[in-house]
Amino acid sequence: MSESDSGRALDWHEVAREQIADCRIFSVERSTAASPVDGQPHTFHRIQSPDWAQILPITPDGHAVLVRQFRHGAQRVTLEIPAGLVDPGEDPAQAALRECLEETGYRARTAELLAVVNPNPALFANRLYAYYATNVEPERAVQNIGSEQTEPVLVPVADLP
Repeated sequence: MSESDSGRALDWHEVAREQIADCRIFSVERSTAASPVDGQPHTFHRIQSPDWAQILPITPDGHAVLVRQFRHGAQRVTLEIPAGLVDPGEDPAQAALRECLEETGYRARTAELLAVVNPNPALFANRLYAYYATNVEPERAVQNIGSEQTEPVLVPVADLP
C-alpha cells in the first residue's frame, strides 16, 4: 500500500512561484507544485498578507465593544470585533491593543490569547491571532483616518451568540 492509499496527507513540492499582483495590503502568487502521488505539476494561487489580530474588548459592566463599519468586500455595513493587520515587527497582542484603541476609542491594558488560526489555508498563508480583554475603558475619540470609518457599539455580552 502506498502512503497515499493509507489516508495520510503528503507534502507537495513547489517547483515555481511568481507574484502576479501587488494589492498594497496583500499580494497574489501563482505557485506550481508537483503532486506527491504522480509528480504531475499543478497550478495554485496563494494570497500573501501580513498576519491579522482581533480582540474582543469587554467593559467592567459586561458590554462587548464592537465596531460598526462599511465593508467593501461584503458591500454592506457590518458589526464586528475590532481587528486589523499586524505591522512589520509588531507583536500580534500589541497590534490587537492598538486596533482596539484606534477603532473604538477604548483602551485595553492587556490582551489574553484565545487562539491562533490559519483563517483560510487553501488561499492564505497568514495567521489570525484572536484575543480578549476585560475592564476596557473609553479613553479617546475614534481615530478614523483615510478610508476607515468606524463606530463603536456596546453590546451586552449576554446578547452575543
